[in-house]
This record gives sequence, structure tokens and C-alpha cells, in this order.
Amino acid sequence: MTDEILTIQEVAKYLKLNEKTAYRLASEGKLPGFKVGGSWRFKRIDLEKWIEEQKQ
Repeated sequence: MTDEILTIQEVAKYLKLNEKTAYRLASEGKLPGFKVGGSWRFKRIDLEKWIEEQKQ
């Protein structure tokens, strides 16, 4: 499924970050995410694109 949606906890684990770091990056607009009812959500495909951009 290419539209897989991840929580902040799953993103932190995926990127091997502390949850607080992932939350801070999302709040600062540095991670591509969106809020649903006050909770952060992330599309896996957007994160993969973001990772590729960070390599440049």
C-alpha cells in the first residue's frame, strides 16, 4: 500500500529518532506531515521523498 499513513511514534521508529525529536521536526515544518484531530500523521511515500531530498 503506497498510501500508508504513519503516526508520530511509527515515524520516530522508522527514522530511528526520539519521539520528541520527530514531534519537534514536524511542528517546525521540517517533516512532511499533517494533523488529524490534533494528532500528527505522515504518508510513508512523502517521508521517502523527504529522505531522498535530504541526501542532496
